[in-house]
Amino acid sequence: MPGYLLQRDPFIVPTTDGKSIAEHFGLASHEVGEFSLALMHAPAGWSEPHQTPEFDEITLLVTGKKRVEVDGDTIDLEPGQSVLVKKGSRVRYSNPFEVEAVYVSLCLPAFTPDKVHREE
Repeated sequence: MPGYLLQRDPFIVPTTDGKSIAEHFGLASHEVGEFSLALMHAPAGWSEPHQTPEFDEITLLVTGKKRVEVDGDTIDLEPGQSVLVKKGSRVRYSNPFEVEAVYVSLCLPAFTPDKVHREE
C-alpha cells in the first residue's frame, strides 16, 4: 500500500443554497476524521446562517471576495488571504459581492453536519 492517497474524484456534497462543495479529503470522501479539505464555489449573493462549529476552520480565498463575520467582527477576504476561525466562535460566511468566490476550506477535526450547529 502506498504512503499516499491521490484524489481524482472528490465527493460532491449535496447543498440547497447554490454553493458547490467538493470534498477532497474528509469523512465523506476517504473517511479521514482528523481533518477535511474542500474546494468551494460560493455564488454572488450567497449566504448561510450563523453557526458555532466544534472544529477549527481555515479559509484560503483563491478568487473573488468572501465575507466572514466572527464574534461581531467583519472580515472581507481578498484573493490570497486566509483566516482561521477557532472552534466555538460564532461565525457567518457569505458572499454579498458581485462575483463568485472560490476558496479552499480546511477543518480540524473533519467537518460533519452535526458539529456545525447552524442557527435557524
